[in-house]
Amino acid sequence: MSAPQATRSNALHAGAWWLWALGLAAAASRTTNPLLLGLLIGVAGYVVAARRTDAPWARSYGAFVKLGLVVIAIRLVFAFVLGSPIPGTHTLVTLPEVPLPDWAKGVRIGGRVTAEGMVFALYDGLKLATLLICVGAANALASPARLLKSLPGALYEAGVAVVVAMTFAPNLVADVQRLRAARRLRGRPDRGFKALLQVGLPVLEGALERSVALAAAMDARGYGRTAQVPPAVRHTTSVLTLGGLLGVCAGTYGLLGDTGGGYGLPLLLGGLAAALAGLWLGGRRSVRSRYRPERWGARAWLVSGSGIAVAALMIWANDYAPAALHPPAVPLTTPALPLWPAASVLLGLLPAVVAPRPPDGGGGARPTRRHTSDPVRPDHSHHSQHAQHAQHAHHSHHPRRPLSPHPPRSPLSPLPPLDPRNKESNQ
Repeated sequence: MSAPQATRSNALHAGAWWLWALGLAAAASRTTNPLLLGLLIGVAGYVVAARRTDAPWARSYGAFVKLGLVVIAIRLVFAFVLGSPIPGTHTLVTLPEVPLPDWAKGVRIGGRVTAEGMVFALYDGLKLATLLICVGAANALASPARLLKSLPGALYEAGVAVVVAMTFAPNLVADVQRLRAARRLRGRPDRGFKALLQVGLPVLEGALERSVALAAAMDARGYGRTAQVPPAVRHTTSVLTLGGLLGVCAGTYGLLGDTGGGYGLPLLLGGLAAALAGLWLGGRRSVRSRYRPERWGARAWLVSGSGIAVAALMIWANDYAPAALHPPAVPLTTPALPLWPAASVLLGLLPAVVAPRPPDGGGGARPTRRHTSDPVRPDHSHHSQHAQHAQHAHHSHHPRRPLSPHPPRSPLSPLPPLDPRNKESNQ
C-alpha cells in the first residue's frame, strides 16, 4: 500500500517507532559481524532519512552517529593502550610497558599490541555504536509528546521524567546549532575549543530556562494529583508491577543470552502479564483525561512488526549459524555476509514504505530559500491602487481640503528635500 502524507489524524504511533528501533537494537546485540552491523546502521539511517520531519528532536540522529564514532574510537584507544585479553600472533607495535604493583595483576599499560586484539575491539565497539544509532533513530522519528500521551495512567508521572530526559539531547543539539548559526552570522568562528566555551554558557542558560518553564507548566496542570484508592489495591499494584518488570528483565536477559533460551520466554510472558495487570490497577489512581488519544492502526502494526521480526530472525539465526554471526578474531579471517540473516535485516526497511510521509515531502527536506543577494522586491502596484481608492474616498467626505500636488510615494522611494518656505509639503 502507498504511504499517504502524514497528518494529525493518520500520524504513526510513537510506540511503533520505538518497537521498531528496539527490534533493530536487539538484532545488533546478537551479532559481532561488521557487515551485518553496517547493514543495520544503513537500514536505520535510510528510514530516518525517508521519514523524519523538521521537528527539533529529528535533528538528534547525527549526534547519535557521532557519539557512536566516539565510542568506537575510545574502544580502540583502550585496546591499544591497555591491551586486549584476546591472544594474537600478528604484532603491530610494542609499547613500553609500565610496571604495576602485585595487587594490579591482570591489568597492564603498554606492551604488545596485536592485530587480533584491535580487530576484536573494533567489532565490540561497532556493536555498541550500532545500539546507540538505533536508539538515535527512535529519538529522531518518534515525537516525545505523543509518546507521553500514549503511556498508561499508572506510568504517567514516570513517563514525564523519561520524556524530559529523552528530549534533553535533541534540545541540546538544537541550541548548539542555533548558537553556531548566530556566531557565523556575526562573523565569529563557530569551531574550535574557544568557540565551544563561548557557546556552552548560552546553552546552559537555555536549559535552565526550559527547566523553569517546564516546572511551572507541570505545576499549573496539576502534575502529581492522584485519586484515593484503598491500601490493599495500592499494595497489590506495587507487587504486580514490580514483579512483572523483574520477570520481563529476567526473561529478556534469558532470550538475549546464549544459555537462557529455555526459561527466557516463559519468564517474559509471565512478567508481561503481571506488569499489565499492575498497570491496569494503577491506572485507577490517575485522574488525567485524554484528548484525542493516539490510535494504533495497521501501519503501526506493520512498522513495529518489522522490527520485532528482524530481532526474532536474528535470534533464530544465532542458533543455526553462530559462526557467521560471530566471525572469530583468532585466527584473523575476512568476515562473510550470511545470506539469510542479511535478508532478515532488510525487513527493517518496511517503515520507509508503509509509514506516512512527512508533510514536507519526505526525507526531512527543507524548503528552498532565496539567496541573500537577491532580495524580494515588493509589488507596490496593488498597494498604490488601494491608496488611490482610499484617497478618493477621503476627499469625497472632505471636499473643502485641496488635493496634494504630490503623487503618492512608494514606501521604498526616497523622501523629497525639505522646503523651508512650504510648511504644508514638509508635513
